[in-house]
Amino acid sequence: MAQNFVMDIQTIKTEHDYKYAISRIEKLWDANKDTPEGDELDLLITLVESYEMKNYPIT
Repeated sequence: MAQNFVMDIQTIKTEHDYKYAISRIEKLWDANKDTPEGDELDLLITLVESYEMKNYPIT
């Protein structure tokens, strides 16, 4: 029987959200690809990159 894995992923709107996402990425960093944890890591990285491009643009 497959175990259900629920991700609580939300957009990053505040600096607090951003810091939480970074800490979660650090915990998931060694997650295997194509696992629920690996998928969560990929999503969080994408959200963080988007937040950083909007809030910390490289000029």
